[in-house]
Amino acid sequence: MRYALGPAGRRALRRVARSRPLLAFDYDGTLAPIVDDPARAAMRPWTRELLSRLAGRYVCVVVSGRRRRDLVRRLAHVGIAEAIGNHGIEPWRTSARAARLVRRWRGQLEARLFPLDGVIVEDKIYSIALHYRRAHDTLRAKAAVLEAAATLDGARLIAGKRSVSVLPAFAPDKGAAVEEARVRFGCDAALFVGDDTTDEDVFALDHPGRLLTIRVRRRLGSAAQYYIRSQSEIDTLLARLLALAEEEGR
Repeated sequence: MRYALGPAGRRALRRVARSRPLLAFDYDGTLAPIVDDPARAAMRPWTRELLSRLAGRYVCVVVSGRRRRDLVRRLAHVGIAEAIGNHGIEPWRTSARAARLVRRWRGQLEARLFPLDGVIVEDKIYSIALHYRRAHDTLRAKAAVLEAAATLDGARLIAGKRSVSVLPAFAPDKGAAVEEARVRFGCDAALFVGDDTTDEDVFALDHPGRLLTIRVRRRLGSAAQYYIRSQSEIDTLLARLLALAEEEGR
């Protein structure tokens, strides 16, 4: 994994900028800093300004585990081409089957996890997020959450930052969502920036020369090709992409 803002990374960014690329970003931990209360997560004003300017020059999408309507509200007036929610399920892969499954899981999870202080069961219609960030004993809460989620039939689990996402096993992942967006918008290549385990489905895609992946913070074992050192460096990365767009006359 190489530094995205170093010499090799800059060359890779330039190659992407010269194509017709899709620029795709995760939200929490990537465009917006991680906060204790997910409801308060927001982009810094300068990040929002840079993303808005970039969206005027390239096809930009945001791919998040959040519900799409929540994501749309947070990205209001930025001008992105699409807000893709629920880990890639919304808006193109929603189904009544997934919604029924999630409703059943919610009752089972609430019954098992109700006694645990600081654990939140978030129903996102097509998936569930189990948050334990506020638990007094996070290790005990994590173990209980994983144990409860493991009892669900037909579920795929994704462990995140003090949370576990529960999705129907048949639902698409972020990797499929990014590739579908690239095709839908007629892009030649894609760049994706993410920060968490849920983003590894994109990092692991095998599309040589057609996909550039960047992780927020270097991590051993990640499939991402490049990294930036911190979430705050997203501004430097966006500014670099904007400068390249101007050089290309976009």
